[in-house]
Amino acid sequence: MDRAATDLETIVANALRRAPPAESPLLAWPVACGSAVAERTRAVSFADGVLRVEVANAGWRRELAELAPRYVATINRYSASPVQRIEFVVKP
Repeated sequence: MDRAATDLETIVANALRRAPPAESPLLAWPVACGSAVAERTRAVSFADGVLRVEVANAGWRRELAELAPRYVATINRYSASPVQRIEFVVKP
């Protein structure tokens, strides 16, 4: 099973690195945060090293901000463009 997970991770990483640099962090967001968080958030833009992610409310923003360093590290394992930080914004 570990071999299958490693192979899948390699496939995902290669696909994300081939994506256009401005889109790569956006596409990596669901991989980094997992399906439960990805269903309730949306990566909306990436510029100057900042990934902006829409969240439903201030509570989500606070919780995810605490996890941001982990998300940044994971995204940077896969993304063609490095993310310096994630900005969580409440959906209008």
